[in-house]
Amino acid sequence: MTTLREPPAATRPGVRPRVVGRSGLYALLLANAVVVTVFFVQAGFASNTLIVLGRLAGLYGALLMAFQLLLVARLPWFDRRIGMDRLTSWHRWTGFSVLWLLLAHAVFIVFGYAQSSSLDPVNQLVDLAETVEGVLRAIAALAIIIVVGAVSARYARRRLAYETWHFIHLYTYVAVVLAFTHQVAAGTSFTSSSVARTYWYAVWGVALASVFLGRLVLPLWRNLRHQLRVTAVIPENDDVVSVYIAGRDLDRLPARAGQFFLWRFLTKDRWWQANPFSLSAAPDGRTLRLTAKRAGDGSAALRHLKVGTRVFAEGPYGAFTTLHRTRPDALLIAGGVGVTPIRALLEELHGHAVVIYRVATDQDAVLYDELRELALAKGAELHLVTGPAVPDRLAPRELARLVPDITGRDVYLCGPPPMMNAVLGSLRELGVPRTQTHFERFSLAG
Repeated sequence: MTTLREPPAATRPGVRPRVVGRSGLYALLLANAVVVTVFFVQAGFASNTLIVLGRLAGLYGALLMAFQLLLVARLPWFDRRIGMDRLTSWHRWTGFSVLWLLLAHAVFIVFGYAQSSSLDPVNQLVDLAETVEGVLRAIAALAIIIVVGAVSARYARRRLAYETWHFIHLYTYVAVVLAFTHQVAAGTSFTSSSVARTYWYAVWGVALASVFLGRLVLPLWRNLRHQLRVTAVIPENDDVVSVYIAGRDLDRLPARAGQFFLWRFLTKDRWWQANPFSLSAAPDGRTLRLTAKRAGDGSAALRHLKVGTRVFAEGPYGAFTTLHRTRPDALLIAGGVGVTPIRALLEELHGHAVVIYRVATDQDAVLYDELRELALAKGAELHLVTGPAVPDRLAPRELARLVPDITGRDVYLCGPPPMMNAVLGSLRELGVPRTQTHFERFSLAG
């Protein structure tokens, strides 16, 4: 359906926000790596090459560990520009780099000292633990990091409940403290220079303060300020429910269409469980709405929430917003319950929009009536695409038929992972630039 078109919105000038955020993180890491290297060189080199390599691996591993904390601090400036999914992915791969660097540190140091003392590696490790301050703490830290790395591997992570994995993951903070105290006590770069030691305290102080601010202080402050409560629970169909939430001063909550929160509904049986749900309507300063499909005990329990239930919400999170637009017109592609952020984005978007909603049957088209009304009001085209997953009804030829000018639009995509992967492949085949493709894989971050 098509109605009168709104005037095209101007494209956002200047450098793209995601480039700014990513470049800022890279520059920060590179600058600190240079500083660490300078302090390492100034401290002098050991005569044993293995010891030199071990100390350097330990320094870089510890620096990456501090950088890891920054990646999951959930600082709004970075999150709005990069997105929690990408920050979490970088955190995960940085974590494996930390693990290998610290393992290399331990192996090179032990074998290096063993080479100098003629002890075997096992006895050399025991000797270092008994005679060098902080080595025993370092061994404990490395053991914790190995355990955390093992449960974070893809095979193990898929078989653990999020709460179990997260509880184990919290021991990383114990490893951080143990590793830090080992370094300032035994690290040659820090024992020989008060300037280097002060710098190292500053690096870790900033990293830990970022986590404290983003993961604890900011959520607590926002929830105390806004006092969120459930005001209505509306079933959309047998499997999907919408929850309406109100509070104080919601016009001051910096939420945007396309973002999500980690929601905790403070009931006796579910207060401890956080679930990521997108806003299914653009924030209006008075009410927030989420719409969720029953996929587990947490989402199934939403249907039984009582009006007045207190809500603890962490967020808003995500870079799936109009902040990243590069073109005046847009294509919004939704699959299943992935329509929730798409519906919110359509409400906020200016310029001409085409919406493609992919579902198996008409009965699965949640919020379709709302989409239709919004499309009529905003002069957008709305296509409901139904049928089984095979044949692929969003293949390149079909997309090009539905949206002939697809390469000239920003494309926002949200849906089940298999559908998203297929559509991303179609977009690449059609030549849609990556800078115009916007998607986010919503999940809890460690």
